[in-house]
Amino acid sequence: MTSDNFKDIRIAFFDIDGTLIDIGRKQITTKTAEALIRLKEKGVKICLATGRPPSILPRFPGIDFDANLTFNASYCYTDDEVIFRNPIPPADVQTVIRNAGKINRPVAVAGASRMGANGSDKDLEDYYAISGHDLVIADDFDELSREEIFQIMLGCREEEYPIILEGVQGAKITAWWSRAADVISATGSKGFGIEKVLDYYCLTKEQAIAFGDGANDIEMLKTVGTGVAMGNASDIVKSAADDVCGSAAEDGVYYYCKKHGLI
Repeated sequence: MTSDNFKDIRIAFFDIDGTLIDIGRKQITTKTAEALIRLKEKGVKICLATGRPPSILPRFPGIDFDANLTFNASYCYTDDEVIFRNPIPPADVQTVIRNAGKINRPVAVAGASRMGANGSDKDLEDYYAISGHDLVIADDFDELSREEIFQIMLGCREEEYPIILEGVQGAKITAWWSRAADVISATGSKGFGIEKVLDYYCLTKEQAIAFGDGANDIEMLKTVGTGVAMGNASDIVKSAADDVCGSAAEDGVYYYCKKHGLI
């Protein structure tokens, strides 16, 4: 997309951690918040696209998002209705839990309204801490795990992925941090969720822009007309994007939007 065509942007999707929120500061900067407010004033819809569950989405004063794509877009909704839901097949939930147990990895499972873990380890605790939340052990974990589950979170390394997914048919791993991973439906991704949201608003990919920094953002960046990788993203993410902006710590979203006349 050329600079002249940025005037056609009608919707913007944002990852949270490492994009809107600098992981070091664990909070949104004044300029990044200003960018979101001014986008809305310009008539651009703003949407969160995150691996986080609904229950731990951040609240930014004065900013109301038009849609939330949670669980890596496996559960997408507005304030008024659910746009798309894509839970993990129940049999696969139980298989992942058993597989993780074989390598002494506790897991946290998350549904639309609640989440809980069957134990803890440092990797999983630190994964939660990135978003500023504590890991909660669920006394009724077995019952919880048999509800509609959209995401399983666990501490692990890439070499453990095959063990975790052994015998799993309808789920996959997506990850943006080297010490943990999210398990979601095999047909799920931020890109797929964005397609559903664009259909909901009757918008085209050319009218959409997205900002992200993690490996789980790659499909999102490829789905929209303009995919922008943060300066703090890996080279793999940057190579998948159409453009690169400054880092989250450097107010990359604000200055990119300012440069291209979006705000």
